[in-house]
Amino acid sequence: MRSRPVATAAYVVLLLAWCWFVGIPKDPAGVLIWIWLGTVAWDVVRPWRHHRQFWLDWWKPLLVLVLYWLVRGLTDEIGIAPHYTMPVRVDEWLGSWGGGAEVPTVTLQRAWCGVPCSNDLPPRWWDVLFTTVYASHFLVALVLAGMLWRRNRLEWERWLRRYLSLLLAGLTIYVVYPMAPPWMAARDGYLPEVHRITGRGWSELDLHRQTMVMFGMGNKVAAMPSLHAGIAFLVAIYLIGRLRSPARWLLLAYPLAMSLALVYFAEHYVVDTLVGGLLALVVAVACRRWERVRAA
Repeated sequence: MRSRPVATAAYVVLLLAWCWFVGIPKDPAGVLIWIWLGTVAWDVVRPWRHHRQFWLDWWKPLLVLVLYWLVRGLTDEIGIAPHYTMPVRVDEWLGSWGGGAEVPTVTLQRAWCGVPCSNDLPPRWWDVLFTTVYASHFLVALVLAGMLWRRNRLEWERWLRRYLSLLLAGLTIYVVYPMAPPWMAARDGYLPEVHRITGRGWSELDLHRQTMVMFGMGNKVAAMPSLHAGIAFLVAIYLIGRLRSPARWLLLAYPLAMSLALVYFAEHYVVDTLVGGLLALVVAVACRRWERVRAA
């Protein structure tokens, strides 16, 4: 009976040491390896065939994630010029609702970061909070999937259907509508000076994110829609629909905090986060209707 606590404690120590000395895994394959090791530690007394079942169930979703990761990193190489002016104009209009006449990213960085704003400035407490929220994007959806795989395979399938559908829908838009984020627009003269300060909150903690297995395949013009915001909204929509406590509505704080962090860090415009949330809602409704039709 003591095997589970000992194995789980060893797993937690190993994971914390890895995150501190190597980095927090951010690629899907790396995250899944750690999720699998967590299930092994939790069910350490089970036979090996039980632990092998994880990969027998997960290899198809992992293949889709790998293909998404690779194709997303190549979509900015197909020759379509990125769009700059549309999101600037829309965010200026949205900013005017708050009494301003500029893009909210510019307003937030001047108010919360300083003039000029840079990663070299000492972080404030909100920088630590927002960097942590931003980094959670690489973990939350797959950790939720891992927990559902362990507890309810039907719900695991339903969650993955929504998650992968959102990724593929976003990827399609990236291909047909590449768009420059605020930090790039400022670099190219479309915005006043703003900086990409995503890692500022952890600058004094010596924490960073690390690609563990898959090579980094970044796409600088994959800004519309914001899948950081979209996945955060999808997590909240999914859990609110399945929990029964009145406190479940507090989960909306997660996508709102993610959206605020993205705008403040100059990673996305407000319009990107709104479209990401709308796309998450469309995917959730479409998957729900498809499941009802299939069940009937």
